Amino acid sequence: RMTIRIRFRKYGIMKFIGHLDVMRFFQKAIRRAELNSRLLRARSEEEQQETGIHELEEEFNRINERIGSLNASISAQEERLNAVRDELAKKDQAVRDTQVVYHQEKSRLDALVNLTERYEGYGGSVKRVMEQREKHPGILGVVADLLKVEKKYETAIETALGGSIQNIVTDNEDTAKEMIAFLKAVKGGRATFLPLTSVKNRQEFRQRQLLSEPGVIGLADSLVTTQDKYRDVAASLLGRILVMDHVDNAVRLAKKAGYSLRMVTLEGELFTPGGAISGGAFKNSSNLLGRRREIEQLQEQVRQTLKQVDALLEEAEELRKNRAQLRVKLDLTKEELQQEFIRQNT
Repeated sequence: RMTIRIRFRKYGIMKFIGHLDVMRFFQKAIRRAELNSRLLRARSEEEQQETGIHELEEEFNRINERIGSLNASISAQEERLNAVRDELAKKDQAVRDTQVVYHQEKSRLDALVNLTERYEGYGGSVKRVMEQREKHPGILGVVADLLKVEKKYETAIETALGGSIQNIVTDNEDTAKEMIAFLKAVKGGRATFLPLTSVKNRQEFRQRQLLSEPGVIGLADSLVTTQDKYRDVAASLLGRILVMDHVDNAVRLAKKAGYSLRMVTLEGELFTPGGAISGGAFKNSSNLLGRRREIEQLQEQVRQTLKQVDALLEEAEELRKNRAQLRVKLDLTKEELQQEFIRQNT
């Protein structure tokens, strides 16, 4: 019995030991499988991380490139903005300078118009009559107001007209009589009237061949422009007066014509029939004929200068809009750059 028991126990122990070996084998296999699985997962994770790192590196490089591009864009925008600021400063200065010119021209024009409207430089009787112009529409104006002359001929024509430059043109004799009666009533002096109904140029210049002589510029009335209805007035006052270039040719022609001509030179010398010559410096520079021309020139200058001011103001306003747009764009670009810096840091 003892032998049987020992054998049985021995057999049981051996069987138990065999079971333990099998268990250890399976445990090792399971452990090995687990390790292999973890290794595979680790390798997979490593590959994923490598891929992620590569993608982040590419994104980082793209962000860096974008930051460089944005910095370059900001530099270019700031340069453009500074250029617009400089241009706007120059434009504003041009506006101020042009406005100064405009106000100077406008002041000169207003002063000249005021002188003209008050008939400064004219006789007191002429002023008194012209003050009645609104009440008497038959008063058409003084001779100086009705004739237009190029600047280079003004001195000659004003000399040729003499006192006639202040003659008052009326529509007819009745208006002239009314104004003469008015001057008598107010003791306003004397004035000469030229009614259109009675002033005619009935005596033409008969020595037409002299017009081709050296130094002859032409008959005085041919050098003025006026409305058709005043053409007879101009012809009656200037139609028999020759305008000469200078005094030497005038002297020569006076001798040739037997001192029978009335002539004026561009500098204002006056030759009258009989041989008399008037000349010298003018005591005043009223230039009654030149006032209308100067007023018209100043009016055009004022119009052009005002247009220039308006154009400059529009250009300046356009630059201000451009500057505002550039500022907005620059701010947006800087915000975008800040976002890229955050992405870069991240």
